[in-house]
Amino acid sequence: MTATDQQQPTTGQKSPAASHSGQRPRPFTALAAPLFVLVLVVGAWYFVSYVVLDPGRRFLMPPPHLVILDGILGDSAPDMLEALGRTGTVALTGLAIAAVIGITWAVIMSQSQIMENALFPYAVILQCIPILALVPLVGFWFGFGFTARVFVCVLIALFPIVSNTLFGLRSVDRQMRDLFALHHPSRVTVLRKLEFPAAMPAIFAGLRISAGLSVVGAIVGDFFFKQGSAGIGILIDNYRSRLQAPELFASIVLASLLGVLVFWFFGWLGNRVVGRWYHR
Repeated sequence: MTATDQQQPTTGQKSPAASHSGQRPRPFTALAAPLFVLVLVVGAWYFVSYVVLDPGRRFLMPPPHLVILDGILGDSAPDMLEALGRTGTVALTGLAIAAVIGITWAVIMSQSQIMENALFPYAVILQCIPILALVPLVGFWFGFGFTARVFVCVLIALFPIVSNTLFGLRSVDRQMRDLFALHHPSRVTVLRKLEFPAAMPAIFAGLRISAGLSVVGAIVGDFFFKQGSAGIGILIDNYRSRLQAPELFASIVLASLLGVLVFWFFGWLGNRVVGRWYHR
């Protein structure tokens, strides 16, 4: 047998390294891993409630079944869901405004290095402002209702959209820019047909981050702007002052689930818009 015969190609067979590279986790593994962590968290929660805490101090961390029965499924459930809907409306409104302002801001900076040098420091300043220190001024400027809550959401959610969109617009492949330059396109054409499609993954990454931050901003606004319709933040503060521990924990869990839901939605939307090509 010759050396050529010994080195026949083995089409259809992959090396172990190639078979494992880029392999996605199986659906069962993808579901079992977070469920396993959830079981550990719930077990630790029960341990703290029944072993660490004395019966007289168990209100500090009521067991999970009491949170579900007395909080989520209790008499306060309709009030929680209604308040959660108001908080979600504020968060999504602030996120939409932040997206329009942030993407426009990033587009302006991407068109000129001078504009980036002039405007980007102020985006950083907005990110560094202590929002709790600014909240009283927001109340003086916009009152203590819906507008003030939305303004707080915009302030908190703006910077990730600006920075991620600018990063996406700036990170277009140089060879693609040179290819477009051969046809002498206008700046609008380059932005519409090259930069925006290439920046979509980064834009949706910024939206996912800002989605969770906008929910936080809506809850922070509820804590300080207590006029008008009550959001979930106002209920959290009321349950805290009344020492209603199951309702307090239930409202915190629902607020967290709202943030997770909004985060997941923009992740799903990003996958639908960008497509599978980005992940391969």
